[in-house]
Amino acid sequence: MFDFAWPWLFILLPLPWLLRWLLPAAKQDTTALNVTFLEELAAISGQTTYASRTSWPTLFPWIFIWLSLVIAAARPQWVGDTLPSQPTGRDLLMAVDTSGSMQESDMTWQGRLVDRLSLIKKLFGPFIESRHGDRVGLILFGSNAYLQSPLTFDRKTVKTWLDEAMIGIAGTQTAIGDAIALGTKRLYGQAENSRVLIIITDGSNNAGNIQPSAATKLAVQAKVKIYTIGIGSDKMIRYGFTNYSASADLDEDSLRQIAKETGGQYFRARSEADLAKISAILNKLEPVKQPLEQTRYIQEYYSYPLAVALLLTMFLIIFKLYPPLRNWRPL
Repeated sequence: MFDFAWPWLFILLPLPWLLRWLLPAAKQDTTALNVTFLEELAAISGQTTYASRTSWPTLFPWIFIWLSLVIAAARPQWVGDTLPSQPTGRDLLMAVDTSGSMQESDMTWQGRLVDRLSLIKKLFGPFIESRHGDRVGLILFGSNAYLQSPLTFDRKTVKTWLDEAMIGIAGTQTAIGDAIALGTKRLYGQAENSRVLIIITDGSNNAGNIQPSAATKLAVQAKVKIYTIGIGSDKMIRYGFTNYSASADLDEDSLRQIAKETGGQYFRARSEADLAKISAILNKLEPVKQPLEQTRYIQEYYSYPLAVALLLTMFLIIFKLYPPLRNWRPL
């Protein structure tokens, strides 16, 4: 059926007449010569006076423009029948570590060395876009945890936020506990069997206001399933006279325990191939049924009266600025 989304806007129709009635009239110059037979002179010369210019035929185009604008503002639309919809999908939050250690260039992408955060962007950007039916959100954490994107079906925007993430944007340390707590808070209000949090980090918790163990207990109570990913190669790096592993700071035991307690899974990503496999596994997460929703097909038509108002306004402006048009008469 045809309907208006905001029909109450039609109360604005008499607004121009109310303003004309309520606002004071424009002051006139009293020193001007008062010609009482102005109408007669206008009739002889074939021109129009102010009074005649404001007659109904002259005002009709402006009335039509105002009517078109009000109709457009009320949003005319065609509304289809109500259809039941059973959406499927998960509410999936990704928490990505952006601490200083994520700039370690010990990973490879298509044969060249890249830092860890860059590899995450390369592999998990497509992962985000492939989550059809899911609502995806993004948390960036370092010394603190911040919600970069709330849960949304706009996966392209979430991917853009991930691509624009920078090393150190949330601080140089690693607050895994805060990231879990923030993710749990954002997922708590969603359907119980669809709450998924993915933690990607290369270090151990050394900052923040809450310990990972305490945050994990909150996640268990909120029925949030956490998948943890430890990223970093096993390359030996020489620093001065000492050799150490590139992943020496990674706390695998803690990440493994977080995943186990929440019913998730721990993954170890040492290379591009490992991370690609993990992305493929996570992409196979089974969708779950969401509460039944009622949907309608809606076709908007506000653009048509808006276009009419715009074209008529442009015509009147051209008519006013180009004097020869005023004296045009049809043959």
